[in-house]
Amino acid sequence: MAATLDLSHYVTAEGDGLARMELVVENVASAAAIAAVENAVKAIAGMREARLNFTNHRLTAAWQPGEVDPAAIVAALEQAGHRAHPFRQGGAEEAEARHARWLMRCLAVAGFAAMNIMLLSVSVWSGNVTDITPETRDLFHWLSALIALPAAAYAGQPFFRSALKGLAERRLNMDVPISLGVLLALGMSVAETLAHAEHAYFDSAVMLLFFLLCGRYLDHAMRRRTRAAAGNLAALKSDFALRLGEGGAVVATPVGALRPGERVLVRAGDRIPVDGRIVDGLSLVDESLVTGETLRRQAGAGELVHAGSLNETGVLTLQVVAAGEGTLLDEVDRLIEKAASARNAYVRLADRVSRAYAPVVHVTAAATAAGWILAGASVHDAIVTAVAVLIITCPCALALAVPTVQVVAAGALFRTGVLLNAADAIERLAQADTVVFDKTGTLTLPEPRVANAAAIPPDQLALAARLALSSRHPLAAVVAREVPGQRPLPGAVEEPGAGVCAVIDGLEARLGSPAYCGVADDAGALAADGSQIVFRHAGHVLRLVVRQALRADASQAVAALRQAGYAIAILSGDRPEAVEPVAAALGIAEWSGGRRPADKIAELAAMKAAGRKVLMVGDGLNDAPALAAAWVSMSPISAADVTQARADAVFLGEHLAPVVRTLRIARRARALMRQNLGISLVYNLLAVPLAIAGLVTPLVAAAAMSGSSVIVTLNALRARQSAPRRRMPGAAAPAPEVPRWT
Repeated sequence: MAATLDLSHYVTAEGDGLARMELVVENVASAAAIAAVENAVKAIAGMREARLNFTNHRLTAAWQPGEVDPAAIVAALEQAGHRAHPFRQGGAEEAEARHARWLMRCLAVAGFAAMNIMLLSVSVWSGNVTDITPETRDLFHWLSALIALPAAAYAGQPFFRSALKGLAERRLNMDVPISLGVLLALGMSVAETLAHAEHAYFDSAVMLLFFLLCGRYLDHAMRRRTRAAAGNLAALKSDFALRLGEGGAVVATPVGALRPGERVLVRAGDRIPVDGRIVDGLSLVDESLVTGETLRRQAGAGELVHAGSLNETGVLTLQVVAAGEGTLLDEVDRLIEKAASARNAYVRLADRVSRAYAPVVHVTAAATAAGWILAGASVHDAIVTAVAVLIITCPCALALAVPTVQVVAAGALFRTGVLLNAADAIERLAQADTVVFDKTGTLTLPEPRVANAAAIPPDQLALAARLALSSRHPLAAVVAREVPGQRPLPGAVEEPGAGVCAVIDGLEARLGSPAYCGVADDAGALAADGSQIVFRHAGHVLRLVVRQALRADASQAVAALRQAGYAIAILSGDRPEAVEPVAAALGIAEWSGGRRPADKIAELAAMKAAGRKVLMVGDGLNDAPALAAAWVSMSPISAADVTQARADAVFLGEHLAPVVRTLRIARRARALMRQNLGISLVYNLLAVPLAIAGLVTPLVAAAAMSGSSVIVTLNALRARQSAPRRRMPGAAAPAPEVPRWT
């Protein structure tokens, strides 16, 4: 049965006259995959543009209106082996993108203005000690004002708006002294220019804005990553379901429009769009993403299946129990939001310092002005000294102290295969004292392997792999992956749910269940989380045991974490009998299995109550609420999109070594943050008394402020030294001949 897919409400029109649509594309893990996706779409007649963003897995396609059916794009991607889902950008994410562009424009204006004003200022400085005339100096000052005043009015908006908002709420934030310092420096510079004075301080004000905007933009860029990743929840929440209408007609219907009691059709290979009870059909259902259960479940009439699960082998007819709201997937989403809001009380290191810093700056500047007036100085001199105090205490270095370390450490982590999603992740990672792992897809590889492949003759394993290529069964797919590059056997015939057979050298070969191959089921060959598939040919019977493998360096990573002083635990949704052998193999005494998302949150809450700060490492949809609830979290790149979105950091590859390296770099980076804050405070303790005494002009204050910012930035660069030049011992070693399986 076929259904027409209406995607017209996902198509937007731009000013260039082209129609555009964004899609979230699954299984994009390399540059080759990017090219394959873009080429598959560009091959459609009438397509003008196809660009894939590897960071958020979103494809933007553009075509001349009327020339391309949007559904053809989805179909072309499916033929290329990539499932795609229509994506509509949310309002919050659009606002984040607009804010980032605005900050960049402010930064560009401040940078351009600072460079040009500095050229004029250098001419004035050199002319003051040579032969510049007062008229020429005044001209240069007025040219500087002509550049600085509109530039500061535009580029200073992020600080001015924040300061006004803070004052309206009757609180002092860091942007209040920044705004005061900039406005007073500009106002005094205009007054000094009108008085034909030798010095004006337009360059100080604009340069101050430029440095501060650098820190503000870098901080915002880190925060934006989470918002972009969270939008990909659509990759699990199917937008459309195949509803069975009157007379059995198949209608592609938005999931939100379905009502309990209606019937939907789920084809083999599709993700189940609703929570429903099976009315007709029999299939293997992969629920690992939802529940953490390793084994595929054979589901038939009368059984309940959940949205987000993958229907693998058969066609199912479901009666809707819950769609959109009320599904297990929706429950997970609510748990995520509740857990995330509970964790938002964390106050970053720089914010804690700034709460006390701003009032002290204002009191100091006001006291300086009052003191000089009481001492008999003119109002002009008192204001000049107070402005110098404001400029020299302006929290430029303080504002850069944390963001610069974050950016440098994020670069060091990126080079080791770790991507940060949260701006404050490094600080929280540095404070973690307990590491809790999920089992399925985290301690183990996400894809199962043939456990006893090393004990099977290579020629027989190659024949089994060739035969497996003709089957759609998930166990056959595992066998086929063991010997890549093979060609399917001609004439192979599959019996759905049982196995596949073909004739090889005049003799029948079979691959499938023990019963299909005519042999007894040997349950003793299996562990709690294993499956068995049999290959029979020419009198040979081979039992292939399919299990999930521990990541190659799991033992070394756990040992390194334990040696570094971390407590280790396993918290899994898989069955306890499947978790126990993994815990035993890794020497982890604290473990539990069969935990639903709410159970994981409860156990993490108990650890928090005991004073422990937990790093949660997981990959499944059922781990997403726990990742949001934990003190800090990480997930592998193979994790579900929503899980990656809720993790504070994502690591690449099939090793756990990035977890160890991340914690080491985070501790180093937090130490550097504290050093930078210390440098900023020491600078103020030394410079402020000189400014109060009138020994520092606003110009010298600006130079000192810039110098402290440079020192802080150079110190932050030391975070690059935290990245190891080679892998953790044992992490890159080739897999042993007989790998450890669980």
